[in-house]
Amino acid sequence: MISTAKTTSAWKEGMRVENQAGAHTIIIDQPEQMGGTGAGANPMEYFLIALGGCQATMAAIIARQEGIDLKAFSMEIEGDYDVDFLMGKTEEGRAGFSEIREKVFIQADLTDEQKQAFFEKVHLRCPVTDSIRNQTHITYDLK
Repeated sequence: MISTAKTTSAWKEGMRVENQAGAHTIIIDQPEQMGGTGAGANPMEYFLIALGGCQATMAAIIARQEGIDLKAFSMEIEGDYDVDFLMGKTEEGRAGFSEIREKVFIQADLTDEQKQAFFEKVHLRCPVTDSIRNQTHITYDLK
């Protein structure tokens, strides 16, 4: 079964963008030194939040499906990107993350090998991870 997720995004002023996801309004902004007001996380931070949130959700789903007593699951995620390319100061490189690193903390009655296998299932079934690994095709229609 295919499901479609839908959001809207509208630039308001400065670096502020208001985004709607269902009944939820999410503010994207930049820190003051980048011309914003700091009213929200920047897009790169939200990207990492989406990755961590999706993987944590998948961990809960898989644990429930497999009868694993998941006591705690948390992640620290960081990623490197080239600000000079992003800001148009160079044409060499790329704007996206060149590397994403995850520290994963799993508290459950599992051996290290079982934790590894569990998290590999999380990675395999996480739609955000899949979209990153498989370079999802993007189309656009200008109005």
